[in-house]
Amino acid sequence: MDFGLKGKTALVLGASQGLGAACAKELALEGANVIAAARNTHAIDAWAKEARLSDRVRAVRLDLADADAVSAFAEKMSVEGIDIVVNNCGGPAAGPAQGQSRAAWLAAFEAMALPIMQITDALLKDMTERGFGRVITIGSSGVLSPIPNLALSNGVRGALAGWSKTLAGEVAASGVTVNMALPGRIATDRVASLDAIKAEKDGVSVEAVAKSSKAAIPAGRYGDPAEFAAVVAFLASSRASFVNGSMIRVDGGMLKQL
Repeated sequence: MDFGLKGKTALVLGASQGLGAACAKELALEGANVIAAARNTHAIDAWAKEARLSDRVRAVRLDLADADAVSAFAEKMSVEGIDIVVNNCGGPAAGPAQGQSRAAWLAAFEAMALPIMQITDALLKDMTERGFGRVITIGSSGVLSPIPNLALSNGVRGALAGWSKTLAGEVAASGVTVNMALPGRIATDRVASLDAIKAEKDGVSVEAVAKSSKAAIPAGRYGDPAEFAAVVAFLASSRASFVNGSMIRVDGGMLKQL
């Protein structure tokens, strides 16, 4: 299937590793010119070179926790002719809902939600004027089924879900779609870190934690980042023009909700 991405310009946030890197790579493989943003541009250059995609991937340094840098970046990207934006950010520290300080909540929101909202907003004027745009925000299964001990992530990503759905209704008539992709247990460094935290907390091995997690997934395994990226590439495509305001699960059947 031709996704119609050849010649399109895509911006991927948090593209140095994990799901961000996988999405940036997949979009480039589909023929898009990718602006890959992250703090670690060396990692972007490394995976792009390994995948022989250096001619389609441009690494740009961005720290989403730096408000001034985000403002300057948003202004710069607003004139780049971005067709597709993949919003991706790291997750905050694990922890319960009880006892979280005001400062912790503010820090999580300012690092995860506000930069995504600000950058996307800067791109929308050009997208709507050209009659094409794809806004895809990487969320978490915690949006639909809150994950124990990840209160900050559950809360802030839930806010992003409300923003995404509201925005979808505002821009659809202009040819812009807004969707979320919700990963389940995908084999990334983030998931490995969470497994290690749970293993230490429960006094068991990391292997035991992973085995238990996989047993709760009908597919019987963790997902591959490339499998998740393929769904994002479809949402970015011209073929997905009538998919709007949706949250697409990529979790191997893990969530039991309808």
